[in-house]
Amino acid sequence: MLVLRNLVSFYHYVNYEVSDPRVNDWPLMHTPWPGATILGLYLMFVLKWGPKWMENRKPFRIDTIIKYYNLAQVFICAFLFVEGLRLGYLRGYSFLCQPVDYTPTEVPTMIARRCYYYFLVKVLDLLDTIFFVLRKKQNQVSFLHVYHHTGMVMLIWSGVKWFPGGHAVFMGFINSFVHVVMYFYYFLTSVSPKFKGNLWWKKYITQLQIIQFGMIFLQWFVLLFQPNCNFPKWPVFVILPQNFFMFCLFLDFYYRAYMKQTPAPRPTGVMAQNGKARADLNGHSNVERNGSNCIKRNSSKEVTAS
Repeated sequence: MLVLRNLVSFYHYVNYEVSDPRVNDWPLMHTPWPGATILGLYLMFVLKWGPKWMENRKPFRIDTIIKYYNLAQVFICAFLFVEGLRLGYLRGYSFLCQPVDYTPTEVPTMIARRCYYYFLVKVLDLLDTIFFVLRKKQNQVSFLHVYHHTGMVMLIWSGVKWFPGGHAVFMGFINSFVHVVMYFYYFLTSVSPKFKGNLWWKKYITQLQIIQFGMIFLQWFVLLFQPNCNFPKWPVFVILPQNFFMFCLFLDFYYRAYMKQTPAPRPTGVMAQNGKARADLNGHSNVERNGSNCIKRNSSKEVTAS
């Protein structure tokens, strides 16, 4: 009974007493349970209910919805990036140590609201996976994809709840820029089939995401060496391992999708005219076929920061 009483007391202390009172009345922010319910339903749908429901159905034709969804993401993320400049870094925000201003004045409250909007965008990002399921592209519902989207919702909710602003702004600031580039690419590929596979900068989006994780890691790492910085240190021990893990996952994805070469199988002795080994029925060599399959197996919306 004493343990239960202490748990309730700790929950009340964490959820109400040390959280930012400015955000407690905003939707999904009063307690963690609404957000946890959304994530629970999301995971059940994309991993179990959705695939089973779609098993004997044809893929949904939702290309128009996806096109406007990608365009909306471009504008929303561009807005958040510009607001990060306008309200933060152009006003002297420090990349090395920036405490949170909890005063209910205009600019700090606007920053807190932009952090909240960024959290809502992470909830919106969950639609990426749902679209995969509805289009019967379950192979793209990879561990990296699901883990990234789930983790971002949890992480950003915590940031908005306890420190909406300050040092934490940089993560949303740089991630919004990456998502402008990423969703603009998705928008172009959804506008016309001729862009699919023909945009030379596709792999550079993944490179940009890897650089993003490296920059975020360094920005939080330097906080450990700022003893006089009035920003809480405990988030560092959550964000650094999480960010390093995502860095490794994206690096592994990039290696397997763009660098690793699948060796061509030796000819089986079946020869075509002129004594050359036979290609497959589509006229592509086995190297081309196996390489494309490797990319398809490991492809997902390189998301995310994320």
